[in-house]
Amino acid sequence: MGGWGYGGYGSGGYGMMGMAGFGMQLIFWIGIILLGIYIFRHTVSHNHTGGQSKYSGMDILRERYARGEIDSTEYQSRKKDLEGK
Repeated sequence: MGGWGYGGYGSGGYGMMGMAGFGMQLIFWIGIILLGIYIFRHTVSHNHTGGQSKYSGMDILRERYARGEIDSTEYQSRKKDLEGK
């Protein structure tokens, strides 16, 4: 008969399917490990910043003024509010 092994498919007919199963299991576990690393890094970075922006209100106000989103009067008014004066 043509082929080698039992039924022409290798060792007992399950040679390639066994390797494919092992490959799929390997991909699954690598995916689980990468997902765990992603969640860990996201949680650590989120807790490190306290979930808050790293820019203060004054930084954002200066940027908006520099981009021309607000005029001088509004900038001065909001600056006084933020400084508490």
